[in-house]
Amino acid sequence: MRLSEWRSAAPHKVAAEPNVAAVVDPVLTALGAGPDPHCWVAWGDDPASRYTIFVPTEPGLIAMFVRPIVAGEGPRATTKMIRWSRVSIGELGVETHGGHRMLSFQVETQVIRGVDAEGDRVAAFALRVIAAMDGRPLPPEIESTAERKPRPGRRPGDPAPPR
Repeated sequence: MRLSEWRSAAPHKVAAEPNVAAVVDPVLTALGAGPDPHCWVAWGDDPASRYTIFVPTEPGLIAMFVRPIVAGEGPRATTKMIRWSRVSIGELGVETHGGHRMLSFQVETQVIRGVDAEGDRVAAFALRVIAAMDGRPLPPEIESTAERKPRPGRRPGDPAPPR
């Protein structure tokens, strides 16, 4: 997902206010992420007080720790570029049950989880991180299954043909 999509889905309005973007965006651009990068936002328990943004780039993983409300100061962002050889990840795990997919992935001690469409976004982010760590080009963004078009000749929900 792009950063702009994360902002529109923020669980707390303070986390996505323009004054926060004014602190976050220039730092991401300076580190080579571009104006609206593909990223993962770990909102945490209280996104009004702290959350983390992970952005995979060619030289490494940008890890930005955002504090939208700092008394008397305004928003603050502490950022580091972690070289790919130093990035710590866990396995990309998938569990299926009753037609649902549950995915989990760990990056820099942050566990990222998702079910169904959000799980697809977890997988897309994880595959970008893994590709970058392997020195391969970053894969294009993957649509969620809810947005995918069915293949011609198959209806949604039909089993895949045998190989």
